[in-house]
Amino acid sequence: MTQTVVPSTSAVLHRDTRFIPKKAIGGKGSYIFLEDGQKVLDSTGGAAVSCLGHGNEKVKKAVIKQINELSYCHSAFFGTQASEDLARLLVDSTGGKLSKLYVSSSGSEAVEAALKLSRQYYLELPTPQPQRTRFISRRPSYHGITLGALGAGGHPLRREPFEPLLAQNTSHVSPCFAYRGKQKGESDEEYVARLAAELDAEFQRVGPDTVCAFIAEPVVGASLGCVPAVPGYFQAMKAVCQRYGALFILDEVMSGMGRCGTLHAWEQEGVVPDIQTIAKGLGGGYAPISGVLIAEHIVQTMDKGTGAFRHFQTYQGHPIACAAALAVQRVIQEENLLENVKKMGDYLEQGLKERLGGHPYVGDIRGKGLFWGIEFVKDKDTKEPFDPAMGIAAQVQGTGLSPGYGISLYAAGGTVDGIRGDHILLAPPFNVSKEEIDFIVDTTVKVVEDVFK
Repeated sequence: MTQTVVPSTSAVLHRDTRFIPKKAIGGKGSYIFLEDGQKVLDSTGGAAVSCLGHGNEKVKKAVIKQINELSYCHSAFFGTQASEDLARLLVDSTGGKLSKLYVSSSGSEAVEAALKLSRQYYLELPTPQPQRTRFISRRPSYHGITLGALGAGGHPLRREPFEPLLAQNTSHVSPCFAYRGKQKGESDEEYVARLAAELDAEFQRVGPDTVCAFIAEPVVGASLGCVPAVPGYFQAMKAVCQRYGALFILDEVMSGMGRCGTLHAWEQEGVVPDIQTIAKGLGGGYAPISGVLIAEHIVQTMDKGTGAFRHFQTYQGHPIACAAALAVQRVIQEENLLENVKKMGDYLEQGLKERLGGHPYVGDIRGKGLFWGIEFVKDKDTKEPFDPAMGIAAQVQGTGLSPGYGISLYAAGGTVDGIRGDHILLAPPFNVSKEEIDFIVDTTVKVVEDVFK
């Protein structure tokens, strides 16, 4: 097993109060080294975070340089070159379609900022629209763990303990999940039209002029297991938002910053969001950082109004985090890693589908770039999931981390309805090699086969 009983001397509140994970003592490239001598290939990048792997020398030097210059200053008083350079790089990467960057420390914080910015935008219009207080998202989406972000999401298990504390201003529509959502004989066009009609009906139900924004992930991460939308879906969703004057927010915390083969996942969808959240691959795990990219029309509205976004944090625009993220993004550019994401992503897809596509308990393999999910089912024909009590995905993850396998496999559940369903995610570094992909495929196959024996 990968967990041991917590010693009485431990002062850490771990994710499970009764167990602690093995201790990681080092990392280099795609590998993490454990205190017991085990070497684990980090095929998930943690939670799709470590886009350059571990111990990148260029990033380490950039962080040390920033620490030597200035480790912290309050953004209410001072700006830094690191934050200016990072913002310029990211704004330019959108071709100027998004014109400002707000920097925070986590994906949840970025979503909180995006929700509040949406609300304030309508208050700052020349003719304010204070009645806009609602949001629409999708089931079983996950947009963050803080109360505002959790309220915006639609994941039943994560919401349930805190439901009495959550704002009641978000409603939810169906995800674009072809494997489980498309009807028999239904074309992509018909499926998109049906989902667009559902979103339109939800606007009508809650009152079209009460909605601030629709928020969705371009490729759904942990809650569904790397589910991309069918062609034309996001164009149709944005059209509904525009019809009713609502904002269109894309949450790219997990799927963005190159993970799906383009720096911004929306580049592949033929749409531009009004607001975009980014995080995990932004800093590659070298420092906690997230961001909100904002369209110019929102910036101009704020500028002509109060000129102040009424949302601020102590570590906003932290110089070390900005320096780390800037170095990560420059490495991605200089080493042409987006091309490697596409190439190795195709190779990973091919290997997974050839080796596991016919497995009796693998229902679906889906994803984009270096962001892939494997869904497990009890019956391939009916797509019936396993009983959640069996913890199938957790068994796969635990087996992978045990000696003799040496691989991280990101387990998650609730694939079907937020409660039932098992899947794992794979999200290796952007600079992963062909040989490492071979190891990932071979070992994942071995783990799955051994678990289902």
